[in-house]
Amino acid sequence: MEKKELLSTPVVPIDIKAFDAGPILEAMGKTAFQARNLYRAAEIYLKMLEDDAAVILTLAGSLVSAGQGLIIHDLIRKGLVDAIVATGANIVDQDFFEALGHRHYQGDPKADDEALRQLWIDRIYDTYIDEEELRHTDYTIAEIADSLEPRPYSSREFIWHMGRYLAERGLGEKSIVRAAYEEGVPIFVPAFSDSSAGFGLVYHQVKNPKAHVTIDSVADFRELTQIKLKAGTTGLVMLGGGVPKNFAQDIVVAAEVLGHQVEMHKYAIQITVADERDGGLSGSTLSEAQSWGKVDAALSQMVFAEATLAFPLLASYVYHRAPMRAKRRYADLFTAQVPV
Repeated sequence: MEKKELLSTPVVPIDIKAFDAGPILEAMGKTAFQARNLYRAAEIYLKMLEDDAAVILTLAGSLVSAGQGLIIHDLIRKGLVDAIVATGANIVDQDFFEALGHRHYQGDPKADDEALRQLWIDRIYDTYIDEEELRHTDYTIAEIADSLEPRPYSSREFIWHMGRYLAERGLGEKSIVRAAYEEGVPIFVPAFSDSSAGFGLVYHQVKNPKAHVTIDSVADFRELTQIKLKAGTTGLVMLGGGVPKNFAQDIVVAAEVLGHQVEMHKYAIQITVADERDGGLSGSTLSEAQSWGKVDAALSQMVFAEATLAFPLLASYVYHRAPMRAKRRYADLFTAQVPV
């Protein structure tokens, strides 16, 4: 099969504005197991918003490639997310990639991967990506880095410049990165180099060996901790686990190390398929996080489900019921540090 045939059926993002998941979630709330847990999670998300808690959304796994990006964009635009901690894959390889005009395509999880490699097609389970288009993303990251003053940047600051790049060129109207830039929602990617950003920055640094952009992950931690100190009451909405989950949870402890008395994250929900029994972070329960002083488990809910099944229902339910609230624009805390 030719490359054009394999890359012929685009993944279509889910539009939560087009449907209200309220009736099905309310019915699920009267049942059991993960159906009821998902309803409880949706109600906790609403409580976060009603309490005017700062909402920190964490994104692990491969979400944007699976059609979840528009959901996150819409939550940002409506002011239902105040900060994001994510993997580089979601923000750079997938969202920024699509904002540049590229697409993800439906594929076959049983495809001949050697044949795909020969065609420069990358596979994420049942999704295809054109590697040549990913290289364009890599080089665009290098282009952005080349345009900046050579010095250390937090990932939040570099992603701000990515958002500006899109906005100035009229690209990515439905992009997470652009929406966050325009709505003042800071995005942190603690493992920034573990993505197309890494390839682009390696290219940039090799071209500019004496003076170049670097990413300061400690600055990320400090800045997100500043948001916790500013916000006071906070809630976590976590899709998957990994670095984004731990990074967002740890800012409570970081604030304490700095000598501040802060409350634990008052609200927390997590959607995951990971198992707690291997001791890994992704499956560790939110009650376990309470033992570390990170999360108050009283208003928390674990949902053991695959995110592409559960998140659209959760987000739709909240989107159509959320109270009006002022946008926090936490990115503005750092505006003075960002040269325009």
